[in-house]
Amino acid sequence: MAVPTTRESFKTYCLRRLGEPVVDVNVDDDQVEDRIDDALAFYRDYHYDGTERVLIQHQVTATDKTNKYISTNDNIIGLVNVLSIHDTNSSSSLFSARYQIHLNELFDMSHTSLIPYYTAIRHVETLNEILTGHPIIRWNRHVDRLHIDFDFDTVAEGEYIVIDCYRQIDEDTYSSIWKDRWLQRYATAMIKQQWGSNLTKFEGVQLPGGLTFNGAKIYDDASAELQKLEEEMNSGYSLPVADMTG
Repeated sequence: MAVPTTRESFKTYCLRRLGEPVVDVNVDDDQVEDRIDDALAFYRDYHYDGTERVLIQHQVTATDKTNKYISTNDNIIGLVNVLSIHDTNSSSSLFSARYQIHLNELFDMSHTSLIPYYTAIRHVETLNEILTGHPIIRWNRHVDRLHIDFDFDTVAEGEYIVIDCYRQIDEDTYSSIWKDRWLQRYATAMIKQQWGSNLTKFEGVQLPGGLTFNGAKIYDDASAELQKLEEEMNSGYSLPVADMTG
Protein backbone atom coordinates (compact mmCIF):
# COMPACT_ATOMS: atom_id res chain seq x y z
CA MET A 1 0.00 0.00 0.00
CA ALA A 2 1.40 3.38 -1.00
CA VAL A 3 1.70 5.90 1.82
CA PRO A 4 -0.28 9.05 0.89
CA THR A 5 1.95 12.02 0.12
CA THR A 6 -0.53 14.30 -1.67
CA ARG A 7 -4.08 15.43 -1.03
CA GLU A 8 -5.39 13.28 -3.90
CA SER A 9 -3.64 10.12 -2.69
CA PHE A 10 -4.85 10.89 0.85
CA LYS A 11 -8.44 11.11 -0.38
CA THR A 12 -8.09 7.80 -2.24
CA TYR A 13 -6.57 6.20 0.85
CA CYS A 14 -9.50 7.30 3.06
CA LEU A 15 -12.06 5.97 0.58
CA ARG A 16 -10.20 2.64 0.38
CA ARG A 17 -10.43 2.38 4.16
CA LEU A 18 -14.21 2.69 3.78
CA GLY A 19 -14.34 -0.13 1.23
CA GLU A 20 -13.85 1.35 -2.21
CA PRO A 21 -13.77 0.04 -4.88
CA VAL A 22 -15.42 -3.10 -3.46
CA VAL A 23 -18.14 -1.03 -1.73
CA ASP A 24 -19.82 1.97 -3.31
CA VAL A 25 -19.27 4.84 -0.87
CA ASN A 26 -22.18 7.19 -1.55
CA VAL A 27 -20.35 10.48 -0.99
CA ASP A 28 -19.90 13.22 -3.57
CA ASP A 29 -16.34 14.30 -4.38
CA ASP A 30 -17.01 17.83 -3.11
CA GLN A 31 -18.29 16.37 0.15
CA VAL A 32 -15.08 14.35 0.52
CA GLU A 33 -13.02 17.51 -0.06
CA ASP A 34 -15.08 19.39 2.55
CA ARG A 35 -14.61 16.66 5.17
CA ILE A 36 -10.85 16.60 4.55
CA ASP A 37 -10.79 20.37 5.04
CA ASP A 38 -12.73 19.95 8.30
CA ALA A 39 -10.28 17.28 9.48
CA LEU A 40 -7.30 19.48 8.64
CA ALA A 41 -8.84 22.46 10.47
CA PHE A 42 -9.36 20.38 13.63
CA TYR A 43 -5.86 18.92 13.33
CA ARG A 44 -4.26 22.36 13.05
CA ASP A 45 -6.24 23.77 15.96
CA TYR A 46 -5.44 21.03 18.46
CA HIS A 47 -2.56 18.79 17.35
CA TYR A 48 0.94 19.86 18.41
CA ASP A 49 2.23 18.86 14.96
CA GLY A 50 -0.38 20.97 13.19
CA THR A 51 1.46 24.25 13.79
CA GLU A 52 5.03 25.48 14.15
CA ARG A 53 6.44 28.37 16.14
CA VAL A 54 8.25 30.80 13.86
CA LEU A 55 9.80 34.26 13.86
CA ILE A 56 8.49 36.32 10.96
CA GLN A 57 10.38 39.40 9.80
CA HIS A 58 8.06 42.14 8.61
CA GLN A 59 9.45 45.18 6.85
CA VAL A 60 7.48 48.29 7.73
CA THR A 61 5.87 49.97 4.74
CA ALA A 62 4.23 53.33 4.18
CA THR A 63 0.86 51.54 4.19
CA ASP A 64 1.57 50.13 7.65
CA LYS A 65 2.39 53.59 8.98
CA THR A 66 -0.80 55.01 7.47
CA ASN A 67 -3.05 52.18 8.69
CA LYS A 68 -1.42 52.04 12.15
CA TYR A 69 -1.50 48.24 11.97
CA ILE A 70 0.29 45.37 10.21
CA SER A 71 -1.62 42.95 7.99
CA THR A 72 -0.78 39.33 8.84
CA ASN A 73 -1.08 36.09 6.90
CA ASP A 74 -4.17 33.96 7.50
CA ASN A 75 -1.87 30.97 8.13
CA ILE A 76 -0.97 32.48 11.51
CA ILE A 77 -3.03 30.73 14.16
CA GLY A 78 -1.65 32.35 17.30
CA LEU A 79 0.50 35.35 18.14
CA VAL A 80 2.92 35.17 21.07
CA ASN A 81 4.81 38.43 21.07
CA VAL A 82 6.42 41.18 19.05
CA LEU A 83 10.13 41.44 19.79
CA SER A 84 11.34 44.72 21.22
CA ILE A 85 11.25 47.36 18.53
CA HIS A 86 13.54 49.85 20.24
CA ASP A 87 15.87 48.10 22.65
CA THR A 88 17.42 50.91 24.68
CA ASN A 89 19.43 48.36 26.65
CA SER A 90 21.13 46.82 23.65
CA SER A 91 24.87 46.33 24.15
CA SER A 92 25.45 47.96 20.76
CA SER A 93 24.03 51.29 21.96
CA LEU A 94 26.70 53.63 23.32
CA PHE A 95 24.30 55.20 25.80
CA SER A 96 22.75 52.00 27.14
CA ALA A 97 23.36 50.75 30.68
CA ARG A 98 24.43 47.37 29.32
CA TYR A 99 27.12 48.96 27.14
CA GLN A 100 28.45 51.08 30.02
CA ILE A 101 28.66 48.04 32.33
CA HIS A 102 30.55 46.14 29.63
CA LEU A 103 32.91 49.08 29.16
CA ASN A 104 33.61 50.00 32.77
CA GLU A 105 33.03 46.88 34.85
CA LEU A 106 33.87 43.79 32.81
CA PHE A 107 37.57 44.08 32.06
CA ASP A 108 38.19 40.35 31.80
CA MET A 109 35.32 37.88 31.46
CA SER A 110 37.53 34.99 32.62
CA HIS A 111 38.38 36.57 35.99
CA THR A 112 35.26 38.63 36.72
CA SER A 113 32.30 37.18 38.57
CA LEU A 114 29.12 37.30 36.50
CA ILE A 115 26.85 37.42 39.54
CA PRO A 116 27.01 41.23 40.03
CA TYR A 117 26.62 41.72 36.28
CA TYR A 118 23.60 39.42 36.10
CA THR A 119 22.00 41.13 39.10
CA ALA A 120 22.63 44.60 37.64
CA ILE A 121 21.20 43.67 34.24
CA ARG A 122 18.07 42.16 35.81
CA HIS A 123 17.66 45.37 37.84
CA VAL A 124 18.04 47.53 34.72
CA GLU A 125 15.48 45.41 32.86
CA THR A 126 13.06 45.70 35.78
CA LEU A 127 13.42 49.48 35.81
CA ASN A 128 12.91 49.61 32.05
CA GLU A 129 9.79 47.43 32.35
CA ILE A 130 8.34 49.68 35.08
CA LEU A 131 9.26 53.05 33.57
CA THR A 132 8.96 52.28 29.85
CA GLY A 133 7.32 48.89 29.42
CA HIS A 134 6.58 47.10 26.18
CA PRO A 135 3.97 48.17 23.62
CA ILE A 136 0.63 46.42 24.00
CA ILE A 137 -0.25 44.18 21.04
CA ARG A 138 -3.75 43.30 19.86
CA TRP A 139 -4.51 40.64 17.28
CA ASN A 140 -7.37 38.36 16.19
CA ARG A 141 -6.91 35.44 13.77
CA HIS A 142 -10.16 36.23 11.94
CA VAL A 143 -9.24 39.89 11.39
CA ASP A 144 -5.55 39.34 10.45
CA ARG A 145 -4.49 42.74 11.71
CA LEU A 146 -1.69 43.21 14.21
CA HIS A 147 -2.18 46.38 16.23
CA ILE A 148 0.87 47.59 18.18
CA ASP A 149 -0.04 50.36 20.60
CA PHE A 150 2.87 52.69 20.04
CA ASP A 151 3.71 55.66 17.83
CA PHE A 152 4.28 54.30 14.32
CA ASP A 153 6.06 57.54 13.42
CA THR A 154 8.99 56.41 15.57
CA VAL A 155 9.59 53.49 13.18
CA ALA A 156 11.24 54.29 9.90
CA GLU A 157 9.90 52.90 6.64
CA GLY A 158 11.93 49.83 5.74
CA GLU A 159 12.71 48.96 9.36
CA TYR A 160 11.99 45.38 10.45
CA ILE A 161 9.56 44.18 13.10
CA VAL A 162 9.94 40.56 14.26
CA ILE A 163 6.71 38.70 15.07
CA ASP A 164 6.83 35.63 17.31
CA CYS A 165 3.85 33.45 16.35
CA TYR A 166 2.43 30.01 15.60
CA ARG A 167 1.82 29.23 11.94
CA GLN A 168 -0.23 26.43 10.36
CA ILE A 169 1.70 23.65 8.65
CA ASP A 170 1.26 24.02 4.89
CA GLU A 171 0.34 20.58 3.52
CA ASP A 172 1.55 21.54 0.03
CA THR A 173 5.03 22.33 1.37
CA TYR A 174 5.25 19.61 4.03
CA SER A 175 3.59 16.60 2.44
CA SER A 176 4.44 14.32 5.37
CA ILE A 177 1.32 15.67 7.10
CA TRP A 178 -0.70 13.23 4.97
CA LYS A 179 1.15 10.35 6.67
CA ASP A 180 -0.14 11.23 10.13
CA ARG A 181 -2.13 8.24 11.37
CA TRP A 182 -4.48 10.26 13.56
CA LEU A 183 -5.36 12.55 10.67
CA GLN A 184 -5.95 9.55 8.39
CA ARG A 185 -8.35 7.95 10.87
CA TYR A 186 -10.14 11.22 11.63
CA ALA A 187 -10.66 12.18 7.98
CA THR A 188 -11.92 8.66 7.23
CA ALA A 189 -14.41 8.88 10.09
CA MET A 190 -15.56 12.30 8.86
CA ILE A 191 -16.22 10.90 5.37
CA LYS A 192 -17.95 7.89 6.89
CA GLN A 193 -20.26 10.15 8.89
CA GLN A 194 -21.10 12.07 5.71
CA TRP A 195 -21.82 8.75 3.99
CA GLY A 196 -24.22 7.74 6.75
CA SER A 197 -25.88 11.14 6.65
CA ASN A 198 -26.43 10.80 2.89
CA LEU A 199 -28.05 7.37 3.33
CA THR A 200 -30.44 8.31 6.12
CA LYS A 201 -33.01 9.60 3.63
CA PHE A 202 -33.18 6.08 2.15
CA GLU A 203 -33.70 4.46 5.55
CA GLY A 204 -35.95 1.41 5.24
CA VAL A 205 -35.93 1.37 1.42
CA GLN A 206 -35.66 -2.25 0.28
CA LEU A 207 -33.25 -3.10 -2.53
CA PRO A 208 -33.46 -6.03 -4.93
CA GLY A 209 -32.53 -9.17 -3.03
CA GLY A 210 -34.10 -7.98 0.23
CA LEU A 211 -31.27 -5.68 1.33
CA THR A 212 -32.10 -2.39 3.04
CA PHE A 213 -30.14 0.79 3.65
CA ASN A 214 -28.95 1.39 7.18
CA GLY A 215 -27.52 4.89 7.03
CA ALA A 216 -28.27 5.59 10.69
CA LYS A 217 -25.98 2.74 11.78
CA ILE A 218 -23.11 4.04 9.61
CA TYR A 219 -23.68 7.56 10.93
CA ASP A 220 -23.76 6.45 14.59
CA ASP A 221 -20.64 4.30 14.19
CA ALA A 222 -18.76 7.19 12.59
CA SER A 223 -19.89 9.62 15.29
CA ALA A 224 -18.61 7.24 17.98
CA GLU A 225 -15.27 6.96 16.16
CA LEU A 226 -15.01 10.75 15.92
CA GLN A 227 -15.74 11.18 19.61
CA LYS A 228 -13.09 8.61 20.51
CA LEU A 229 -10.52 10.26 18.23
CA GLU A 230 -11.25 13.73 19.65
CA GLU A 231 -10.79 12.40 23.18
CA GLU A 232 -7.51 10.85 22.04
CA MET A 233 -6.50 14.21 20.63
CA ASN A 234 -7.24 16.02 23.91
CA SER A 235 -5.39 13.49 26.04
CA GLY A 236 -2.45 12.58 23.82
CA TYR A 237 -1.74 15.15 21.12
CA SER A 238 -2.83 18.57 22.40
CA LEU A 239 -0.50 20.87 24.30
CA PRO A 240 -1.68 21.71 27.84
CA VAL A 241 -3.66 24.91 28.21
CA ALA A 242 -1.39 27.76 29.29
CA ASP A 243 -2.39 29.42 32.56
CA MET A 244 -2.40 33.20 32.83
CA THR A 245 -2.11 35.10 36.10
CA GLY A 246 -3.05 38.73 36.33
